[in-house]
Amino acid sequence: MDEVRIGIVLYPGAQLSAAMGLADLFQVAKQMAERSDQGAPRLRVQTLQTGEIAAPTPEGASKAAGHDNEPCQVLILPPSLEAPITPDVAWPLAVWLRERHGEGTVLASVCGGAFLLAETGLLSGRAATTHWIYAEKFRERFPDVALDTDRLIIDGGDIISAGGLMSWTDLGLKLVDRFLGPVVMAQTARMMLVDPPGREQRYYSGFAPRMTHRDKAILSVQHFLQASEGRDARLATLAEQAGLEERTLLRRFQKATGLTTTEYAQRLRVAKAQELLQFGRLPVERISWEVGYSDAGAFRKIFHRIVGLTPGEYRQRFHA
Repeated sequence: MDEVRIGIVLYPGAQLSAAMGLADLFQVAKQMAERSDQGAPRLRVQTLQTGEIAAPTPEGASKAAGHDNEPCQVLILPPSLEAPITPDVAWPLAVWLRERHGEGTVLASVCGGAFLLAETGLLSGRAATTHWIYAEKFRERFPDVALDTDRLIIDGGDIISAGGLMSWTDLGLKLVDRFLGPVVMAQTARMMLVDPPGREQRYYSGFAPRMTHRDKAILSVQHFLQASEGRDARLATLAEQAGLEERTLLRRFQKATGLTTTEYAQRLRVAKAQELLQFGRLPVERISWEVGYSDAGAFRKIFHRIVGLTPGEYRQRFHA
């Protein structure tokens, strides 16, 4: 990947200082990456106005997708200092965001931006966070979302939500870590005098799903696996989800993602296990069962292979 395009969506009421702060953070990260000369991809950041997104012309569509008619790898919904966006205002933006997500774009929200993200319907049955002051209102509007306002960032791979008003710094650093690596992330945090998002850095063990391959059948399978956190990875189920023969699915999935369906599901299960080890007190055997492994010994081997630590070592080092 030679270039990473990040779009910051200026929806009605979006906090401009946060949007500009994110742009500045990515600019600092870009400078750090250039100094390190490690062959990292270039960051290209653009702000997207509501009028550009809603424009019916081909020119407007290309602006919304990204420069040179290329899609953004990430679209960020900043926080807001106003009341949460209403459904009628959110609807056309939510449709557009859902379409972009269907094309492989990662969607990310900060604070009140989670309301616009939830209007897409993509958070149904999934975990998300927002500012604690919005918790009751959010649950009333989106009862099918597993809201957890105790967590600062919830990284679902294809969808990321950050809680507090200033957690745009944590989200920005998480994205820098994903695309430019932990060294550049740490350098960026040090330059900006902000704390790196230590609690979340290892949620996905550096696993950044490849989702811009434009194979819609495989994207539907990836979204299915992400939503179930890899628990249901039966080949017959995935083939039905994709509308493909099983052998065709396996071939196209590996070509698109670089992983087999089994490897992909394992990484998602391990990510969930990391979360349970980090923030809970369940014994490892119970966690193994919770993430879909009936054999705790097999779970330990897979966890160690992917993370580099045993579950016990991981808990000892990172338990909050």
